[in-house]
Amino acid sequence: MSGSGTVNLKDYFKNFDEKLIVRAPHNDDADITSATRLLEERREMAEVEHALVSQKEEFQMRMESLQQRTEELERKEKQLKESLLKFDKFLKENDAKRARAIKKTAEEREMCRIKDKEIVKLETQLEELLSRRGLLNTKLEKHEIFATFMNKVLDSSEEFSEVREIIDRYNTLVATHLDLLDREQKNQDNSEQERTRLLRFTEEKNNQILHYNNQLAQLQTKLDKAQSNAVKWESKWTHIQNTAAKKTLLLGRIKIATHNLYQLVCKHSRGSVNPTDNTVVQLERIQTFIQDLTQITNEIRRQEAEQREKEKAKNRE
Repeated sequence: MSGSGTVNLKDYFKNFDEKLIVRAPHNDDADITSATRLLEERREMAEVEHALVSQKEEFQMRMESLQQRTEELERKEKQLKESLLKFDKFLKENDAKRARAIKKTAEEREMCRIKDKEIVKLETQLEELLSRRGLLNTKLEKHEIFATFMNKVLDSSEEFSEVREIIDRYNTLVATHLDLLDREQKNQDNSEQERTRLLRFTEEKNNQILHYNNQLAQLQTKLDKAQSNAVKWESKWTHIQNTAAKKTLLLGRIKIATHNLYQLVCKHSRGSVNPTDNTVVQLERIQTFIQDLTQITNEIRRQEAEQREKEKAKNRE
């Protein structure tokens, strides 16, 4: 490490009563992270050692179990041969027993084969764990310098009693920094969203105001037109009222004239027409009378014309 880094650490621990945060050189963060990895790798080494011991114990137990099963299998095979010699007369029963024993023997042999595979698998795992332990030892030697640095920092500090506390403080500060950055970004995003909403809202309201102003102008135009039409229709209504009064007077006169004509028709009809006050019926009766009268008049004229023709013919003779 550089001399300037050592001076900064001493200044920090010398002024500890002022509760200042450690200001290490630019590569201190990397040193602390490497020390964290060193602790993790030591923990992994311990776990690997423990796993190796467990694997060895399990391997030994499985080998002993396999040996016992092999001896038991040999003993059962010996008993089976003796049983076949002693109980030859029970061949059928013994055949069945023998078949079962053979099946069981096959199962035991299959189990032995499976155990052999497990042994091979465990040996492979053991080799992998040994290889991993070698790699971890290499990393441990490589990062030993960071552990030394952390121990020196711990010795110079009165605030921390363990290296883990220093690492936890660093992780806490990093997490707090990231959280503040995230909050700042969220606040900026929210501010931008609100600004966009304000601009959109202002634009919408301006458009609404313009739309309402256009509607107001149109309604004002319609109002002016309606007022002009109202004046015109008031004039027409006055004219209609005056015209209606004249036509009402004319209608009264027509009804009176129709009634008088109807009275004349009734007199000439001599009771053949029923009296009525309905003007339309009266007009129909008058029309019928006029048609009849016209027909009679035409017939008389025709007869008179024929008579005159006859007289002219006689005179020519």
